[in-house]
Amino acid sequence: MSDEFRVREMVLGIEGLALLRHAMDGDEKFLQERVAEMRRFVLDEEKLPDGGAAVSELDAAEGYAAWSAVYDSLPSSYIEVEEPVVHSILDGLASGVALDAACGTGRQTRALTARGHRTIGVDQSPQMLAKAREHAPDAEYRVGRLERLPLDDDSVDLAVCSLAMTHLPELANGVAELARVVRPGGRIVVSDMHPFVIALQGQCVFVRGSEELAFVRNHVHLPSHYLDAFGRAGLRVRGCHEPLFNGRLAPGGYEEFIADAARAAWEGLPIVVVWDVEVPA
Repeated sequence: MSDEFRVREMVLGIEGLALLRHAMDGDEKFLQERVAEMRRFVLDEEKLPDGGAAVSELDAAEGYAAWSAVYDSLPSSYIEVEEPVVHSILDGLASGVALDAACGTGRQTRALTARGHRTIGVDQSPQMLAKAREHAPDAEYRVGRLERLPLDDDSVDLAVCSLAMTHLPELANGVAELARVVRPGGRIVVSDMHPFVIALQGQCVFVRGSEELAFVRNHVHLPSHYLDAFGRAGLRVRGCHEPLFNGRLAPGGYEEFIADAARAAWEGLPIVVVWDVEVPA
């Protein structure tokens, strides 16, 4: 796998996806605009963001260390459609001891403590944990990875993992670890980037520093992969939710540059999947 890609290919790909999805029933003017933009971008790369420059890969630790400085200040369609679903599940649960696995800057840690849980936030990035402590100072924090959580067996009543499993090459170890630390009768709520989006778009692109684009690699985890991992860990699925794209484009990147095409490409597609599972009593 390449450790970089070019903005040119991403822009042309999204233009092509918009064209493909609307070729049969789209407005003719819209379709002509897509073809004209694609021709212009192919012939003159200077018209592209950063001249179509390469975007380099960062591993998860380095990527989230860099991303932590701006993570909370940037609007995100993924978070905007994910949070109402996750929080509606949390609202129906009794308070207890909760784990926020791969807690990042602590947005779910804050939600858990606000609902009366004694919360432990775990993340591999010290920079992300520093932000989380600012947002939810009453929680406990530990440095650790999803595949090796620094908690004892059966030590929490609830585990939440938001938009992080996609960075694991395979699900089994991460899911098994969540199952290990949650007591019988407890619940696990996992949200992830929808495999549709990852298969079509690929990687987690963000603005590093002032203008430079970088990405952290995502992996496609199909629903069947999740069901297999849940089954292997002895978990029972209570629900699966697939909130749709809400029209919000990632700021500062290439999608805003081709907003009409990007919105048409993602329109009506689920961009997040939220799993509600339990550990059998």
